[in-house]
Amino acid sequence: MISINHQAVLGTVSENDILALRPAAQAAVQTLEGGTGAGNDFLGWLHLPSSIDAAMLDDIEATARTLRAQCDYVVAIGIGGSYLGAKAVIEALGDNFAAYKPSVGAKVVFAGNNIGEDYLYDLMKLLDGKRFGIVVISKSGTTTEPAIAFRLLKEKLEMQVGKDAASKLIVAITDEKRGALRSLATEEGYKTYVIPDNVGGRFSVLTPVGLLPIAIAGFDIKALVAGAVDMERGDESLVLDYAATRNALYRAGKKIEILVNFNPSLHYLAEWWKQLYGESEGKDHKGIFPASVDFTTDLHSMGQWVQDGERTIFETVITVENPRNKVVIPSDKDDLDGLNYIAGKRVDEVNKMAELGTRLAHVDGGVPNIVITLPALDERSLGQLIYFFEKACGVSGYVLEVNPFNQPGVEAYKKNMFALLNKPGYEAESAAIQAKL
Repeated sequence: MISINHQAVLGTVSENDILALRPAAQAAVQTLEGGTGAGNDFLGWLHLPSSIDAAMLDDIEATARTLRAQCDYVVAIGIGGSYLGAKAVIEALGDNFAAYKPSVGAKVVFAGNNIGEDYLYDLMKLLDGKRFGIVVISKSGTTTEPAIAFRLLKEKLEMQVGKDAASKLIVAITDEKRGALRSLATEEGYKTYVIPDNVGGRFSVLTPVGLLPIAIAGFDIKALVAGAVDMERGDESLVLDYAATRNALYRAGKKIEILVNFNPSLHYLAEWWKQLYGESEGKDHKGIFPASVDFTTDLHSMGQWVQDGERTIFETVITVENPRNKVVIPSDKDDLDGLNYIAGKRVDEVNKMAELGTRLAHVDGGVPNIVITLPALDERSLGQLIYFFEKACGVSGYVLEVNPFNQPGVEAYKKNMFALLNKPGYEAESAAIQAKL
């Protein structure tokens, strides 16, 4: 089971400061469980792990097997929560150099998370003459980034294999009854899965949104869900501790939380976490700013700022107790690099000492550290971590007194973009922007 330690924040905030916020955190849990708080129509994630039907998981795994058998690549099209959770898990569990090896089954690649013309051009060149399928993820089917990618890739797939064959290689994950993608899926006969109405995108990794791409990549979604169930039914003190500690630090002037890993496979887990907390808490001119670093790599770039820069930051460090593999540092008779003093040690032992040394240095430099320990980097541990962060996010948002489940601010850029592109219905906004320019 994952664990949490906040002892290295003491000195910036006291144990009493944290304990003083525990009642607010406990009240937030009761608000979540009772469904009485702001955004209570988006609490479907709260008991999702324990309510996932075994038949649904079997069906997702069967679809994944079919696509793996028929495709060299499967393109998962989505943006925000419609891709970050799946990518986080796939990258965390996968071979670091899978992109450079002959693929076994289907390789999952992602599109629709940007509007980069070169990115889409390169992707379509990659798929030339290849067997590929599409998993398109969108409640509405009209979100600009995934809609552009889907239009391009759907056309390419139909040109390569024909319209009828293409329809059997496209899976739509969308609204149950309405929206452009639901209508198209019904018309074309796509295999479909439902995005629950009461689960927001950033909380959707344990729905088909995340589970299908993860299963296509060859990972055990049943173990992932089982890990989430462990946390859903487990010790609530972990959630309370994290939510209370980070809010105590925020009130003490620590406005930026840096999620730190010492394992490069966790890079996209941090990207998922940044969306989860940034989109949930950044409201009403409040909220901790979520950032991330990959150590030891970023100790050679961001390390100076973290050690000696403005003291408005704290770190949450994810440490993995047991790596998947074993590599031992050899001895060298000439020892020109001076490394014989660590010959015979595992690389992970050196990494752990770098981690401990960094934490000690940063705490001494005025940067409080929260430490979250994963027993291993596997499906069950990741399931626990995902649900832990989700529930702690809801609790922390209520302690902060914001609605953790809406995201009104993300619409501002869309309105401007639509106006600048002269989308029908945005004539007034277009005129107003042109007047400014």
